[in-house]
Formats: sequence, C-alpha cells, structure tokens
Amino acid sequence: MNEQAQDNSHKPFPFNNLYLISGLVNGFNKGWMYLLTIVFLMTGYFLFQSAIFLPLMNVLMANGYSSQEILSNPNLLFDSKALQMDKNIVLLLELGMFVLAAGGFYVGLRYIHRKTLISVLTGYEKFRFKRFWFAFLVWAALLVVSTLLSYIFYPEELTLNFNFSGFLISAIIMFLLMPIQTGLEEVVFRGYFMQGLSQLFKNGIVPLLITSLLFGSAHMSNPEVQKFGWQIMLTYYVYFALFMGAITLLDEGIELAFGIHFANNFISSLLLSSSDSVIKTYSIFEVKEENPSSEIFMWLIMATITFLIFQIKYRWKNFKLIIK
Repeated sequence: MNEQAQDNSHKPFPFNNLYLISGLVNGFNKGWMYLLTIVFLMTGYFLFQSAIFLPLMNVLMANGYSSQEILSNPNLLFDSKALQMDKNIVLLLELGMFVLAAGGFYVGLRYIHRKTLISVLTGYEKFRFKRFWFAFLVWAALLVVSTLLSYIFYPEELTLNFNFSGFLISAIIMFLLMPIQTGLEEVVFRGYFMQGLSQLFKNGIVPLLITSLLFGSAHMSNPEVQKFGWQIMLTYYVYFALFMGAITLLDEGIELAFGIHFANNFISSLLLSSSDSVIKTYSIFEVKEENPSSEIFMWLIMATITFLIFQIKYRWKNFKLIIK
C-alpha cells in the first residue's frame, strides 16, 4: 500500500466500486499528473507520425497527389491504394503509432503517478485473463455469424477476395500489435480517465458519459466519418463506448471490454474491409458499399446478446456499480 492509500485508509470511499477505488488508492492523482501523462502519450504518438510523415508524403506526391490534397485529407497517408504500397506495410505503420504512444503513457503512469499498470486494468489483484478470452470468443463468434449471414442473404454486398499469404501476414501483424492499440484505448478511456474523473465527480455515471463522448470524438478523423457524416458515426462510437464502460463498471475491471474491443478490431478487420475502413487488410471479404445504419442496428443486437450472456455467466446483481 502506497502513501496515498495510507492517507485514505481512515476515510470512507466516495464509491463502492473496486475498480474506481483502485484508481483512488494507488499512486498519486494530482491534476497536473494527468495532463503531463497525456502529453507523454501524445508525444509518443506524434513522434512516430512525424518520422513517417515526410516519406509517405513524398510517395503520395510522386503518385500525383498535391501537397494541398494531402494536407486536406491526412487519411491518404495510410491509404495503400493512394500510396501504391502493400496493405500489410501500411498496416504495420498504422499500428506502429500506438507502440510509442503506449510507451509514453506507461512512463507517465509509472513514474509520474507512481501507479502500477494492474491498478488501471482491474479492481482485482490480477488481470482476469479468463474473462478477457471469454469476451473475445463471444464477440468473435457473433462477428463471424453476422458476416456469414450477410454473405448468404445479401451476397451482392460482399465480394470474396481471399489472398492466403496476404491474409496470414495481416493476421500476424494484427495479433502482435492490435492488443497494444485496443489495450491502450481501453486503459486510457475506460481505465485512466474513468478512474480520474470518478475522483472529481464522486460517482461512476458522469465519468462514463464524459469518457464515452471523448472516445467518440477521438475517432472523428477516421475516413468513414468523412464519407457518412459525423452525426451517425459519433452515435456509433459513443454507443460502443457506453456499452464498454458500463460493462467495465459492472465487472469492476476492463477485462471484458478489452476482450470485446480486441475481437471487434481483430476479427472484423480480417473478415471485412472496404475503401472507407480505417484499417485495411487482406481480409476474406471486400464490402462493396457500407450501410452504417444497418451496421449500428446489427451492433445493437450483438451488444444485447453479449450483455445477456455475460449476465447469465457472471450474475451481476449490483447495478448501482454503474452509478456509484
């Protein structure tokens, strides 16, 4: 138990959620520490981007794009068709940004806050891997079933475009790097921010709403937002974040949310890709035309089924954990 935990040992906790309490009693929680840690995270993110920006921009300009076109649409920097580069090389660069970002975040967490990584992962002593993999398998199964149903009933919307060697390399790259990308997002939004804001508002519901809006806003530069509009895509991302955040608070740790997020990005990217996907891989199917409204509806069905499965398995009873 650290100094802050000793200082709080004689005080009543403002909430009864083990996960939120973990953020309170582990390490130090000064406002400037949060600001500095986010600066470290963003520095790692932009250091990687700055290192590859000019080389990729030169490739695009050699392919006929003007500097004005590139600056007005930065997503071209990770568009394999525009770059005329192999999808897996672009995928490696795209996911590589999160490695340095995760390193910057860890430095701030460990050496500024003096927190352990486990304290922002779960309210328990150890990371619950069984929960993580169970959530992964549930969400992966639902993704596979929904994709197969789409292919059977709406074959005109999907094109079978399987390249075994490209698919295998995509799978290896994502299996190694995707946990860093999804894990960082879960730790930051469902863990670090949620725990920090809970100390300010003395509850869980306000941090859940704020972090969900922040999560949605952080994805507004994705290419699908430009095509379909920020209103519908922000709705999707906020719904996704609310679902993940509620599960995190109910289960008092991010294991289930992390498992879902990893399965969502990993499996869906291997199954489906389109010209508007933020992550482009050698997927099994190519989507001819995306319909975000129907995809949100399908997501709501999947989220409902997943929640019911979790409820049956884990028998959550204290739903006040979401609020306090």
